[in-house]
Amino acid sequence: MSKTTFNEPKADYTAKLKIKSTVLTVWFIILTIICLLPIYILVVNATRDSTSIANGISFLPGSNLGKNIDKLFKDVNYNTVYNVWIGYKNSLLITGFSTVFTVFFSAMTAYGIHVYDFKLKEISYTVILLVMMVPMQVTSAGFVAFMLKLHLTDTYWPLIIPSIAAPAVVYFMRSYMKSSFPLDIVEAARIDGCSEFRTFVSIAIPMMKPAIAVQAIFAFIASWNNFYTPNMILISSKFKQKTLPMMVSAIQASDKFTDYGAIYLAIALSILPIVIVYVALSRFIIAGVALGGVKE
Repeated sequence: MSKTTFNEPKADYTAKLKIKSTVLTVWFIILTIICLLPIYILVVNATRDSTSIANGISFLPGSNLGKNIDKLFKDVNYNTVYNVWIGYKNSLLITGFSTVFTVFFSAMTAYGIHVYDFKLKEISYTVILLVMMVPMQVTSAGFVAFMLKLHLTDTYWPLIIPSIAAPAVVYFMRSYMKSSFPLDIVEAARIDGCSEFRTFVSIAIPMMKPAIAVQAIFAFIASWNNFYTPNMILISSKFKQKTLPMMVSAIQASDKFTDYGAIYLAIALSILPIVIVYVALSRFIIAGVALGGVKE
């Protein structure tokens, strides 16, 4: 009798744990389907013809992918506003440099605020957070006017250099460092004769890989999908300067292009680099989660 009583709490706990795990698994599967379903429908529509797309949603791929590719890549009308290779080149140039600048300088700023003690430390951090609350739309007119005075319109510099200042990324980086970056490591590096910059590059950045990977994904997506700022800065709208979102927007906005299959294919090609970057960096995120779950 005592043996049964002793085992009952453990059995109840195991049963509750299994139920909880099952519920969470089902819930995460539902969330995954909700997140991936629009992308799947987008890819499926890229293989269908315009008539079938107009008739409704289908979960089965069509047989019109080859025709959609020919129309998107070889049709003269489409080629006047859309060229995936030019779009990829311009978008990757802007996005690549913007992502590197955003992550590197934000990590450096967060490192400086976290490691060093100076009089205006908290005030400086507060000012950074205040800048984060100012939307781009409020300052866009002044920004364009300033770029006109500097004669930097129709260049990529205004789309790359401002990415150095990313208050939201600094906030995330500092929060991560406060919980996962002990200052004793910095002191040990100084005792060993390591310079401050080398300490940041050789010690801080490797320890911040999960945070850097997360913010690199967000920065890449934000810069890649950015249509508002390039549309303001690239005033002359030269075709060879356009980014891929500008080209996709031109196809969607024009009444000449009514083939939905080709339009969906253009959109699907525009999100392909985002998927590749996420897959490439997701292992660092998973490693960071696993590392954070280990207690010493």
